[in-house]
Amino acid sequence: MSLVKKDILETIAMIEKDNLDIRTTTMGISLLDCISHNPLITAERVYDKITKKACNLVKVAEEIGKEFGIPIINKRISVTPIALIGSGADKDEYIELAVALDRAAEETGVDFIGGYSALVHKGFTNNDIALIDSIPQALAETNKVCSSVNVGSTKSGINMDAVRMLGTIIKETAFLTKEAESIGCAKFVVFANAVEDNPFMAGAFHGVGEPEAVINVGVSGPGVVKSALEKAKGRPIDVVAETIKRTAFKITRAGMLVGSEMSKRVNVPFGIMDLSLAPTPKIGDSVAEILEIIGLEKCGTHGTTAALALLNDAVKKGGIMASSHVGGLSGAFIPVSEDAGMIDAVINGALTFDKLEAMTSVCSVGIDMVAIAGDVPDSTISAIIADEAAIGVINNKTTAVRIIPAYGKHVGDIVNFGGLLGSAPIMAISEYSSEDFIQRGGRIPAPVHSFKN
Repeated sequence: MSLVKKDILETIAMIEKDNLDIRTTTMGISLLDCISHNPLITAERVYDKITKKACNLVKVAEEIGKEFGIPIINKRISVTPIALIGSGADKDEYIELAVALDRAAEETGVDFIGGYSALVHKGFTNNDIALIDSIPQALAETNKVCSSVNVGSTKSGINMDAVRMLGTIIKETAFLTKEAESIGCAKFVVFANAVEDNPFMAGAFHGVGEPEAVINVGVSGPGVVKSALEKAKGRPIDVVAETIKRTAFKITRAGMLVGSEMSKRVNVPFGIMDLSLAPTPKIGDSVAEILEIIGLEKCGTHGTTAALALLNDAVKKGGIMASSHVGGLSGAFIPVSEDAGMIDAVINGALTFDKLEAMTSVCSVGIDMVAIAGDVPDSTISAIIADEAAIGVINNKTTAVRIIPAYGKHVGDIVNFGGLLGSAPIMAISEYSSEDFIQRGGRIPAPVHSFKN
């Protein structure tokens, strides 16, 4: 089906009334040819390549947004996991690489740059350990760098040594950025089954199977879906699913138009379309409110997981109908601080941490932008990561943890991050210890259903 401007005429009302937007255009860039025997030379090569490849990214995105009348909210870059290009770098040299990434992001004008990452689902290299050790300081000393670590996969199981280490890394990051509500933790995510073409931050990186450069687009429209469902009140649940699917199709077509045009103008191949219902703190742009329109009095009550499963599946089906290249995480995001309805549900006691964890078994990602008390033990954070990784590994899906142990904050307090990151009430979690379990280390074996060869 050809993509022409008439494909998006019917979306004008969605844009003006229902907060439809292109949430991100992300250029993925391979840095494998930047490797040098000297990490400082590598850092300069990294800066030079990114600023050359992405020099027009922001300008072109803004031009297309104005021409087509579709807001393009974020312009981002993802790069090869930096642990792979360090070539024997130590902790301090990795921080120099992080600074080079930050300089490149500033020069190109993008909002964030992702890929300060390590893939350790089956074990560590020396480079992985050095990069992970550097994460707290790297995130404290940069403004636009995002970091991620993949600790598990369905094929390899869960690296519990990495899980144990990252609980401490997250606490250190919270401490070093305590003057800004521990915001460093909002730029760090722990994955199981990480995907190589995710355009969303903080977890985007450019996988080793990806081309030299690529344009990936993430489109979002919770308000559009909510508006469509308001016309289906009282109808059977299969009508709800069909309404979501058809709406997701329309949203994806708008994103495809933008992605195709971006690819053409920056002379970089189009990669994937990620249709993820990513909420914002705006009223009416909430995944929680969609679940409530489906029939729940409050997000978090019984039936929430089922309603979210329906939503997530219908969004994926609509996206696949509209594009041959759907990828990334595609589905529904449930970041607490970024969703006005979820914030309200937490404050009112309808949505608990345990219920949120259950919901992650059927959504696109996992525990996302959740604030907890700053004095929570490292081992408890590690145990939360282990639980999410287990959900992903057993169910052969991507799961993640982006959690903020807000330094000096306690249950009942609110942390304010500003912008799209919103604000978050400090959520209560179990006070019982997981220390002995986490200290065992080792590797949780891959599940039996992973053996498919």
